[in-house]
Amino acid sequence: MSFFLSRRDSEEKLLGIYIHIPFCRSKCEYCDFYSVGGSWERRLTDDYLQALADHIRETGLLTPDYTVDTIYFGGGTPSYFGADNLCRIMDELHRSFRFAHAMEVTLEANPDSVDAKSLRKLVRAGFNRISIGVQSDDDAMLKKLGRPHTFHQAKQAMEMARKAGFANISLDLMYGLPNQTRTAWQSTLKHVAELRPEHLSCYALKVEEGTPLWDYKDCAGLPDDDAQADMYFDTCEILRQYGFEHYEISNFCKKGFESKHNMKYWTGGEYLGFGPTAASDFAGKRFTAVRSLQGYIDGIRGKGQILSECEEIAARERAGEYVMLRLRTAEGIQAKEYERKYLMPFEPLLELLERLESKELAVIEKGRWRLTDKGFLVSNRIIMAMHEAQERSVPLTKKR
Repeated sequence: MSFFLSRRDSEEKLLGIYIHIPFCRSKCEYCDFYSVGGSWERRLTDDYLQALADHIRETGLLTPDYTVDTIYFGGGTPSYFGADNLCRIMDELHRSFRFAHAMEVTLEANPDSVDAKSLRKLVRAGFNRISIGVQSDDDAMLKKLGRPHTFHQAKQAMEMARKAGFANISLDLMYGLPNQTRTAWQSTLKHVAELRPEHLSCYALKVEEGTPLWDYKDCAGLPDDDAQADMYFDTCEILRQYGFEHYEISNFCKKGFESKHNMKYWTGGEYLGFGPTAASDFAGKRFTAVRSLQGYIDGIRGKGQILSECEEIAARERAGEYVMLRLRTAEGIQAKEYERKYLMPFEPLLELLERLESKELAVIEKGRWRLTDKGFLVSNRIIMAMHEAQERSVPLTKKR
């Protein structure tokens, strides 16, 4: 299991931690994340907790120069795992890593699996941000999607979280749902914005192969690309009217409430993942744990292999990721920063960005290029063109 590289530089390094909780009450129709739905044996829960504790403890010994400033419990449905179990994991993290004074600790939750008592316990344990999966304000739609809650329960969950002490609440929504109209989506946005969350994530439904929805997608009444584009522009405009900043393609927040953990992914920060399918980017390497709960437990217990992949990322690939991920954000990219970090010329990218600017797909502000709302909508094509320009570039060191 000792596959991490120890970094012993004098400066403090910041680290994000992701904990995957692969347990759910049931699987949603559209979900392709790794999880175990339905009931399971208590033994499996105990074995998983022990595996996580062992993995966390060993890894903590290999990161003496790091300070953890973000922790994210995702899933699955972490709230369904129970407050006591989550607090046990937090205790082990606290014993094994050095924590920053001001740290963001996020919990993903479903409305049907939280209560006032458990939320208060989580706040006392250090959880200070909660991301509640609302998805829709239409109960019939929620049932169609396989969601085990109502919109009323979602509002109750948010009220309980607020009373328990969560001052940073994020709500997840989806658009492009079966037979969803533009008017219905506009109504959803307004209803949810009026709940006054600090953060909103709004994702277009993506039908993934292997999910139940995939099997009947052609007769599900899914809105076409043009209809989804209209819903996306409605999202940007309506949430702007409610005072939300559009800081990433699918994410909106009140000023100062960006997801610090997710920003690590988008800005090239280092993070470690624990649990099946959890990904890490650490010490120049990227690695992912096996997509098997039992395989992960057995690997930790037997001190064997728990990775499904591990690779060292070359500088040119990092340069491509810088462009791809930073252009997802309102922060965008900067010529000097790009050339300094990756020793690659910015000029080929500049030529493309200037053409995008003429089409109102990109804009330069304070020396940084970013995509507009129109650019975000076609970001995949833009990033592909940027990648092709990078591939034709000659590193600056070879020009000298």
